[in-house]
Amino acid sequence: MLTKIKVNNLNWSFGNEKILDNIDIQIEKGKFYSIIGPNGSGKTTLFRNISKALEVPRNSIFIENKDISKLSSKDISKRISCVPQNTIVEFDFSVMDVVLMGRTPYLRRFQDETNGDIQIAKKAMEMTNTWHLKDKKINQISGGERQRAIIARAIAQSTDIILLDEPISNLDIHNQVEILDTIKRLNKENDLTVVAILHDLNLASAYSDEILLLNKGKIVSKGTPEKVLTEENIKSVYNMKVSMIKNPSTGKPYIIPIFNQFT
Repeated sequence: MLTKIKVNNLNWSFGNEKILDNIDIQIEKGKFYSIIGPNGSGKTTLFRNISKALEVPRNSIFIENKDISKLSSKDISKRISCVPQNTIVEFDFSVMDVVLMGRTPYLRRFQDETNGDIQIAKKAMEMTNTWHLKDKKINQISGGERQRAIIARAIAQSTDIILLDEPISNLDIHNQVEILDTIKRLNKENDLTVVAILHDLNLASAYSDEILLLNKGKIVSKGTPEKVLTEENIKSVYNMKVSMIKNPSTGKPYIIPIFNQFT
């Protein structure tokens, strides 16, 4: 299997505080990965390193066998697209204009989008059920609609890798499932490599090929949902007791919290 992202003994600190401690992972082409872990475990910092939003140590992260520290922002944007945790857009662009921003890495300075760029954006919007919103202002649509529009922008970027930082936070269950269904379909149909930070362990279990469990900046466990999502791991990392059953729909592990007041 082709390795798309290799993180090699990555350490990252903020001041005197170590945020990431000897992270060593490989992300393979065409798989759906979830990164899980409690708040403050280093998930977003790892993402920001992989996308080079933070200064990356040399020889620590490789994208398609290229040291990311030596790649320009434009080169990285042609390889990785990102859906940030905060999808608020400061200026009130139309949804179409926001999605077309995904084509920026392929344009020369001051160059307008071509008809080909517009067709790519249209296809991305059709995939995410946002084409009917193309003329609406981005900050006048619902949170779920805006999230799908930002994902459409990432798709229009035409990369083989997409990073999503909590793409379903603050959304109702219908929008959560609809967005993850869209991402999973793209993952399977387009051989897209997906890495998503998720807080809902059961949704991570249902959609992921592999899961990375972080705690205090370290990888605690990595592998299939069956390997990572165990009662022992969840007790150790989240400090809570759970029962595990098999999800009858997916065959994947399903986690049931055990509440102290009922025991």
